[in-house]
Amino acid sequence: MSRQGDLFMAGAAGASPLVELPLLRQQLLAWQGRLAEHQGPLYAEAAAGGAAPLLQGQLFPMATGPGDPDAVALRFDPLSLSPQSLSFWRWPRLPQRGAALYLVMDRPAGLPVPLLLYVGETGRADQRWKGDHDCKGYLAAYGEALGRVGLEARPSIRFWSDVPAAVSPRRALEQALIRRWLPPFNKETRERWATPFTADPA
Repeated sequence: MSRQGDLFMAGAAGASPLVELPLLRQQLLAWQGRLAEHQGPLYAEAAAGGAAPLLQGQLFPMATGPGDPDAVALRFDPLSLSPQSLSFWRWPRLPQRGAALYLVMDRPAGLPVPLLLYVGETGRADQRWKGDHDCKGYLAAYGEALGRVGLEARPSIRFWSDVPAAVSPRRALEQALIRRWLPPFNKETRERWATPFTADPA
């Protein structure tokens, strides 16, 4: 059984199938706290460096050489982007279109920093969040788990439109941000955080 299973699921001795146990308040707070311990210093670095929103003129020259996505990721401050409702795509006029990176975040009341839960990339920012999306399932399960123990999820989404229009460099930048911030709802990092908010982590 995976670490996730060890922590969050249990079955009768020798029995199969497993019975899912509800998450306890302290488990959820500890999970959020571990994530904040990793991401908090990154927010502090961005603030200390005066990381302003990256402008197109700054980004594209940096994105031409090997290893440059990591250099851009080092300067990137998620809080420089405006938060929007997750229902933004229902608005009659959408504020973002075309290529973008998008960040799904939560702002737990008891933590000094927001939690960056997911980083994604898209060629159509006005369409990507419509319909099915793995992250939506994680968010729904996350919000439900918090609600059961009297905690509140306050999710938002932020779009970074100053990214390459070409798919390959845009994905390279997405991966650089994932490596740096380790958002727990991305498939690359779920095992690291033992993300417990879905029955199917694949």
